[in-house]
Amino acid sequence: MKKTFLIGLAVVAVAGVGAAVAFDGPAQNRPAATAAAQQQTTFAIEHMTCATCPITVRRAMESVPGVNSVEVDFAAKTARATYDPARATAAQIAAASTNAGYPARVVQN
Repeated sequence: MKKTFLIGLAVVAVAGVGAAVAFDGPAQNRPAATAAAQQQTTFAIEHMTCATCPITVRRAMESVPGVNSVEVDFAAKTARATYDPARATAAQIAAASTNAGYPARVVQN
């Protein structure tokens, strides 16, 4: 009985790993596009007043298809997005932050 249970548990564990690999999760887990195809843009972000604000900004910007990563600097009130310009624009990324309640504007492209 124990052996059957352990074998079943192992099968479930292996199946779970396979599902995790197939899952297209957050941007940091997505494969990065080639370096030549990447663009970075820095945005000034308004209304960030607490520790959770940068999390909301990062998640909103990463939700834009083509965005590979976003680094938010709470102290400087900026965000730097790395994205594929064939799939996303700086305007789309700024709009995602603005729609989440944190108006964004491009300060460096």
